[in-house]
Amino acid sequence: MNIAIAGTGYVGLSLAVLLAQHNSVTAVDILPERVEKINRRISPIQDVELEEYLAHKE
Repeated sequence: MNIAIAGTGYVGLSLAVLLAQHNSVTAVDILPERVEKINRRISPIQDVELEEYLAHKE
């Protein structure tokens, strides 16, 4: 399933990562610095599980 998430704050990014485990997810945000961090596999929020998922997801 293809899913789009608007916003990559605590709720949006957590939801996107959860859904991405079994779906194709696109997350968008109006803050370019957040998008750049996520594209570099760096979590823009402090959360151990999200940081680990982004670091190890290929």
